[in-house]
Amino acid sequence: MRRGLYTADHEEFREVVAEFVRREVAPNLERWDEQRLIDRDVWLAAGEQGLLGLAAPEEHGGAALSDYRYRNVVQEELAKVFASSLASGFSLQDDIAIPYLTSLGTEEQKKRWLPGMAAGKLIGAIAMTEPGTGSDLRGIKTSGTRVDGGWLVNGSKTFITNGIQSDVVIVVVRTDPEGGSQGFSLLVVERDMPGFTRGRKLAKVGLHAQDTAELFFDDVFVPDSHVLGTVGGGFGQLVSHLPLERLSIAAHALALADAVLADTIEYTQQRVAFGQPIADFQNTRFELAELSTELDVTRAFVDRAVLAHGEDDLTVVDAAKAKWWATEVQNRVVDRCLQLHGGYGYMLEYPVARAFQDSRIQKIFGGTNEIMKQIIGRDLIGRK
Repeated sequence: MRRGLYTADHEEFREVVAEFVRREVAPNLERWDEQRLIDRDVWLAAGEQGLLGLAAPEEHGGAALSDYRYRNVVQEELAKVFASSLASGFSLQDDIAIPYLTSLGTEEQKKRWLPGMAAGKLIGAIAMTEPGTGSDLRGIKTSGTRVDGGWLVNGSKTFITNGIQSDVVIVVVRTDPEGGSQGFSLLVVERDMPGFTRGRKLAKVGLHAQDTAELFFDDVFVPDSHVLGTVGGGFGQLVSHLPLERLSIAAHALALADAVLADTIEYTQQRVAFGQPIADFQNTRFELAELSTELDVTRAFVDRAVLAHGEDDLTVVDAAKAKWWATEVQNRVVDRCLQLHGGYGYMLEYPVARAFQDSRIQKIFGGTNEIMKQIIGRDLIGRK
C-alpha cells in the first residue's frame, strides 16, 4: 500500500538528512556510547545543514516549516542507523524547547535564544520532573519567590534530557503556593546564572549517549525578562504543548521499529540453522508477517497524526493514543526481533540489542503510557 505521506520536497530534504547522517552520525555512534555523551560538534553540523530549528521563524534563524513531515524525515533517517540518543536530543530541541519559545516568547526572547538554537550553538532543555514528582506535574515543589526585578528559584529537577550540555533551560516553577493549577510559571534559566548547578550525568538502562542529568537551583535569580508566557499560566502552557511532544515520541517509535524490522528481515535471510536460512521456517515468516502488519496499521494512525498537527487539528487525546500505541508496538517489535536473532540478539554489537535497551524508556517519558490511557479514558466518559 502506497504511503502517500511525503511530497517530492520532503524526499529532496531526505537526501540532505541522509548525507548528514552518513557523514556526521553513523561513524560516531559507538564512541558516543562509550563516552556517554554526544559531541557538540554534531549539533553545529546539524545547524549548518539546516536540520535544527525547522519550525522557528526565518527572522530568528529557522526554516519556518510548520509541516511536521520534515521533522519526521529527520526522525526516520536517524532511526535507520539506530541513533536514538541523538534523535532524543534533537527532538527535545526541535519539538519541545524551540516550540515553547516560538509560541510563548517575546520578540526580545526569540532574538536572544532562537538563532543560537537553530544554529546548534545553544542546546535547550525543559526541566519538569523532580525527584518526588513524575507524571503528576501538580506535585512540583521547585519554587519561584518574587523579588525586585525577578524571581529567586530554589529546588531540583531530575531525568533532564540535554541536562549537562544545555545552555537554555525552561524550568517549571511553582510561583504561587496557593494558586493550584494557576500557581505554576515557566522561567528560562541560562547556563551561567549563579546558583544553577548540574548534578550527576545519570547512568541509564539505555540511551547511553544521551545527556540526562540532575539540575539544582540555589537562590537562582531569574529576571522578569526570562519569564516565558504569563506568570501563573505555566500549567496550561505545558498542556498545550504536550501533543507535539507525544507525536514526536510516537514518530520515533515507529521509525525505530521499522528500522529494527528491516534489519531483522535481512538477518533472518543470512542466518542459517538446521541447514537453511531461518527465514525459511514458518514460525519466522509468521512472526515477520505479524510485525510488518502491526507496523503498517500503526503507521496509518501516526501518519494521520502528523498531518493533523500540520492542520492544527491534533488533539491531546489523539496525541496520547499515538504515543501509547506506537511505543507499545515499538517495544513489542523490538523484543520479538531480538528473539529472532537468538543469542546474537543479546550482543550489543547487533543493532537490535541496542534498540532493545533504548526502546524501554519510550513507554515512560512524555507521560507514562498509563497516563495516556487515563487521558483517553477520561475523554471517553466525559471527565476533565
